[in-house]
Amino acid sequence: MDRYIAKGRTLPFMSAMLAAANIVVFLLCQLPGNTLYGRGCLSAFEIVARGEYGRILWAMFLHADVSHLFNNMIILFFMGAMIEKEIGHFPFAGIYLVSGIGGNLLSLAGKIVGGDWAVSLGASGAVFGLDGLLLALVLFSPRRIENITPLRVVLMICLSLYSGFTGGNVDNLAHIGGLLTGFVLGGLSTIYMRLKRIR
Repeated sequence: MDRYIAKGRTLPFMSAMLAAANIVVFLLCQLPGNTLYGRGCLSAFEIVARGEYGRILWAMFLHADVSHLFNNMIILFFMGAMIEKEIGHFPFAGIYLVSGIGGNLLSLAGKIVGGDWAVSLGASGAVFGLDGLLLALVLFSPRRIENITPLRVVLMICLSLYSGFTGGNVDNLAHIGGLLTGFVLGGLSTIYMRLKRIR
């Protein structure tokens, strides 16, 4: 029995569930009417003028097309599986979701300040949060993650940010907001792990 419990702790079921949720939502978005897109995209006008604050959360589960979905879900599942094993299922899911919200809040602030009324969507803010979380873990965690070094993580983040800034139609503020949120939460989680280890 203990062997099955231990195995369950290492299975990345939160990563799989989050990826599955995104895929299901994308399939529902393909139904006639585009109802979910209309009600869930990150829109400064709808949030400020109509108080539709739920969009700050819902937008991270919407994707523009198959390639957009695929790119985010590949990173979510494989990077998520590694991180989830290190910090646990529920802390991982919490940091992922809060990072997505943090990314969307910074994006929303940028839209309001810049008078940008274009909508945005996608899980990339939350995914960048995993990058920030991973960086915090390799810098501060008392446990070492095999084959992961700070330099590799920094290079990965730099390449991802560069790709966003040189590409078109990319919400870079969401990426930065998610990255910073994930890094801060990751730093706090490592402090907690160190305190727990001392006790």
